[in-house]
Amino acid sequence: MPSELQTRDRYQESFARNKQTGHPALIPFTLLGWPNPQRCLETVDAFVAGGATALELGIAFSDPMADGPTIQQAAKSVLDSGFSVDDALALLSQIRQRHRDIPIGLLVYYNLVLARGVDRFFADIAQAGTDGVLIADLPVELVEEVLPAAQKNGVHLIGMVSPLTDEARLTKITTSCGGFLYVVSRLGITGVEARHDQNLNSLFQRIQAHTSLPACVGFGISQPEHVQKMLGLGAQGVVIGSALIEQIRQLPPESSLEPVTAFLKRMAAAPSL
Repeated sequence: MPSELQTRDRYQESFARNKQTGHPALIPFTLLGWPNPQRCLETVDAFVAGGATALELGIAFSDPMADGPTIQQAAKSVLDSGFSVDDALALLSQIRQRHRDIPIGLLVYYNLVLARGVDRFFADIAQAGTDGVLIADLPVELVEEVLPAAQKNGVHLIGMVSPLTDEARLTKITTSCGGFLYVVSRLGITGVEARHDQNLNSLFQRIQAHTSLPACVGFGISQPEHVQKMLGLGAQGVVIGSALIEQIRQLPPESSLEPVTAFLKRMAAAPSL
């Protein structure tokens, strides 16, 4: 059964606060267990101190097809250390205990769900304090394989859309998913490359015609001007991953993570165009 904490919709609460304050949603990403469990906890603390309004946390997978070299290398490091899915869930529980109000979303690949069993996977992530899960390689045509378990355990399925998403698929995604929509800024893989699709503005307009779910952009968000541009196009927030992992990797292993906090504060302060 879902934990007591699953009776709240933290995404709804968080986006409502963003709307009241006029601040964008800021969703930083890291991999659970990277570069080690203690440093990962400290990283999440730095994210929250930097103004994170939600978290996206990945479970390391051996073939992360949507991820670029930065996140692939981090995933390999986590797997090579012997850090397991059970370890990831235990660490996730610690994060929830430290940060009881922030929405937590997981980024996973479908093999991890199937290996654990769909029902058990959703029960376990709910018990650990998860609010939503994005299954990066699960096409919306197969969403019914997981939707009942997600709903039973009070976990949002976070939908992913791109400028190539047609109207039929957009309808299916927006009616089966919750929390927020993850908008891919460009085709390809994650990374800091600042290349964004020219059709994003029309995509945001199409999304708004289908749903009131907030739309947050990921892939290639690494500078305040990127945040500024996405908000100007119609996004409610951004997801930042590779830029943060590269920054953390360059810091000495036991140094302060204040540069990460300062970076996120700069990103959160970016006004829309």
